[in-house]
Amino acid sequence: MLAASLRRLIYERNPDEVVDLARRARNVLVARTGLRRCTSVGRYTQLLGRVRIFNKGTIIIGSHVRIHSTVVPIELAAMPGAVLEIGDNTFVNYGVSISCHQSVLIGRDCLLGSYVNIMDNTWHDVLERQQLPASKPVVLQDNVWLGNRVIVLPGVTIGHDAVVGAGAVVSRDIPPRSVAVGVPAQVIKTF
Repeated sequence: MLAASLRRLIYERNPDEVVDLARRARNVLVARTGLRRCTSVGRYTQLLGRVRIFNKGTIIIGSHVRIHSTVVPIELAAMPGAVLEIGDNTFVNYGVSISCHQSVLIGRDCLLGSYVNIMDNTWHDVLERQQLPASKPVVLQDNVWLGNRVIVLPGVTIGHDAVVGAGAVVSRDIPPRSVAVGVPAQVIKTF
């Protein structure tokens, strides 16, 4: 499909579209090698830069996902038996860190700003610091937008079409079609 589109553009002599299509084709090829440690990667997923992947469980990346890991590498970690899934058409910006011991599910058409941190486990107990606490699954439903430096803590579900403002710490569920900001994140508007 890309080759046919490229041929058509060359014959029509539209240099800007040719360069854009060639850049996207390059990013798709880079994704094939850069995301090879993932369990599965969907069609036409693009990668710009490098990603650090620790996969002892299952990491599934959907189709048409755009990963921009240029300034700071993105980190994806799935511990043994864990499932990390990123839905179709999602955009992941640089510096994002996603780790799971049980389950982190990110829906379709989501936008993750730079330096977003999503985890289903805090890695240590408050009193028994050498002990790993129980994991609680994290779910981002479809069309969620997380601003820069948002932290999503274990056990949180963010409803579809929700927006979380920059720098927020999400410690409770956010309902669908709402805007949440602050530390801890609180809903300030529903639409």
